[in-house]
Amino acid sequence: MMKHYILNLNPTAKHEWDRCIIRDPLTAKRPDIAKLIAEAVGEETGNYLISVNIEVQVLEQASASPIEQLSLPFPEMSVTAQLREAA
Repeated sequence: MMKHYILNLNPTAKHEWDRCIIRDPLTAKRPDIAKLIAEAVGEETGNYLISVNIEVQVLEQASASPIEQLSLPFPEMSVTAQLREAA
């Protein structure tokens, strides 16, 4: 079974749980690893001794960009026009 995920590493994150995040690239949900293993086993009742191999291959790396502040263009209005509208 081959799965692809997005890994986000941020050692300076405010909370420890946000420092290493794995997400599904389509849904952005965090994967339930135990559920994925159960699906691979066949989800039949019982106890299993399993071996899990994790092979990591970086397909693409994007550097973290600082949060960009969006600016919205507002039309310039004179103060006297605003005061007339308010009155």
